[in-house]
Amino acid sequence: MTIPVRQVRRAERRRRFDLGSTAMFFLLLAILLCVLAFLARTAAGLVERRPLWAGVLAVLAVSAALVCRSRWRRFSAGRYARRAARALEEAAETASDSLRAGEAPRAAVPAPGAAAPGEPFTDPVPEPAAPGEPFMDPVPEPAARPAPADYAELDPDGFERAVAELCARGDCREVEVVGGAGDLGADVVALTPDGRRLVVQCKQYGDANKVGSQDMQRFGGTCFTIHEADVAAVVTTSDFTAPALEYALQCGIVCVNGDDLAAWHRGTGPSPWQLADTGR
Repeated sequence: MTIPVRQVRRAERRRRFDLGSTAMFFLLLAILLCVLAFLARTAAGLVERRPLWAGVLAVLAVSAALVCRSRWRRFSAGRYARRAARALEEAAETASDSLRAGEAPRAAVPAPGAAAPGEPFTDPVPEPAAPGEPFMDPVPEPAARPAPADYAELDPDGFERAVAELCARGDCREVEVVGGAGDLGADVVALTPDGRRLVVQCKQYGDANKVGSQDMQRFGGTCFTIHEADVAAVVTTSDFTAPALEYALQCGIVCVNGDDLAAWHRGTGPSPWQLADTGR
């Protein structure tokens, strides 16, 4: 089964001329100018009658403007700091993906009768039976799937596609692989059989490298707010640290370790959306 890879792009919107909006804009602009003219006349009369009070009000206005300006500068600095932190985080994830992708993956040996990459799949044509022998239609063999132990041998893209195939095999709809640079933690998205939005982050780690609390916190900061997940899950070939499990339990993130992944593959264990129903 082929899982489509979707490149998320922002839709381009063209602004159209709206006569009603333009008229409303000029009406509000005229009202604003009238108000400013009234305030200017009032201020001029106040200066003539009460120059002392006018000076006090002017000092207060300047002080308020300076305070608001300093707060706005702090707000802008904080906003730029958040943007810089987000850019550094995306750069770190891109560098990590590049390092993992640089490892030479083992060449996959196609199964007998399987089509080469890029070639359409064609059913094998049975050889004609010899004269006097009954025709026997060969029984097709089931498609070979990677064993649970082979998930650690796949490249990162292949592991994401394998998890997407497990979701599709579990009757999920609209399964898509969206992992890559700037994915903000989402590698696979789908709709569960009961219509909930599933967001999965794939962590292909070795046995000695466990998913830590920092990885879990980064995913927890985007899975619900940005990706609007109903079910958020982290699937790994390794395991999770105790702080990561504690954080996931508090945020409602499903943790699928290597043993859970193997059971899910064999069909003897629950899927991530089923684990979410149990509160794991």
